[in-house]
Amino acid sequence: MRLSVGVVLALCTDIVLVESFGIIQQQRTALRWQSRRAFTTASQQQQQHEQMTGSSSSALSATSGSMPCRPIGIGSAAPKTVITNKDLESVVETSDEWIQTRTGIAQRHVLLEEENLRDLQVEAARNALEMAGVEAKDIDVVICATSSPDDMFGDAPSVASELGCTTDTVAFDLTAACSGFLFATVTAGKFLAAPNSGSQKALVVGADALTRWVDWDDRNSCILFGDGAGAMVLESSPEDEDHGLLGFSGHSNGKGYGDLNCGYKGEARPIATPGDGITMSSASYDKLSMNGKEVYKFATREVPAVLLEALETSGVAVEDVDWLVLHQANIRIMEIVAKRLGIPMEKVITNLSDYGNTSAASIPLALDEAVRSGKIKKGDILACAGFGAGLSWGAAIMKWG
Repeated sequence: MRLSVGVVLALCTDIVLVESFGIIQQQRTALRWQSRRAFTTASQQQQQHEQMTGSSSSALSATSGSMPCRPIGIGSAAPKTVITNKDLESVVETSDEWIQTRTGIAQRHVLLEEENLRDLQVEAARNALEMAGVEAKDIDVVICATSSPDDMFGDAPSVASELGCTTDTVAFDLTAACSGFLFATVTAGKFLAAPNSGSQKALVVGADALTRWVDWDDRNSCILFGDGAGAMVLESSPEDEDHGLLGFSGHSNGKGYGDLNCGYKGEARPIATPGDGITMSSASYDKLSMNGKEVYKFATREVPAVLLEALETSGVAVEDVDWLVLHQANIRIMEIVAKRLGIPMEKVITNLSDYGNTSAASIPLALDEAVRSGKIKKGDILACAGFGAGLSWGAAIMKWG
């Protein structure tokens, strides 16, 4: 089973979320001004007003406050095959210097023809379960955030089964591209926070294999993407204890659909029904399409704003953030977002150089490396943001461990 972002938000609302979701579009401008007054100087207010308003519009928005659950384990997995920038010089007209200067990417991990994404999801999930000290049979909810599953109908049930989850576990896919991991994390948090739900532990997986869908003759897109998977274990916590998910804000704007998509591309298939017959469509998808300039402008405008919204709902000031963990798309985007928030690059977690843009996997991949290296420690405040196709974007404030 696969759920779109809109369906998931609607589902969550029907379950328990009336009290948490519901910041409507008309409230957005006021919230941004409140955030800027709380967290920025007078001079910064004018600069951010110019950058974050104007052409921006959102068809859908949702905001949530603190949820009684916390992250307790993280894991990741990547294919063994690596394509360096130097390797790509034999594929398209490009150079290592050109790629690194414009993107910050030095190499990317890619799945081969005989390999599959499901195995990466299972490996990442096992690593997360091991760190958390949790057995698969004790997981109540499994959400796989992916836009490139091995099975069009969804990978989550088979991933859960392979891990050893029971038939009491609910497992489903969530499709939101590069925003997917954050949206899935918040959705899992809502399951854990739901009164009388009985859910105690959730597993969130972010995984994508977009190298299957890029045009390897297009030097502007094939240099950007890599494959990978990351996973995080969440557990419910008592209301009177510190919460790990402190706040969230998310948006989507379907008017930007054409700037980043992988659209359906069927071929004519005549069907010999009585009479003249009919022509139907034999299914396939086109190559990934991206308007890089527009996506860049979108990300640098909206990501600082949504982070401020999430900080506002969390009651956390910018200066209290220990680490900024962004979707690993482009080093220039990360630098601009950090600058507009007044966060030094020393506080930005990034492994973009080694993995490229792994879509829904990028945030948990970066988190896993930072936690296992000892950079991120228990109690650290993380400001996370994802953004991408849809267009969709969101931010979550987390306390680790």
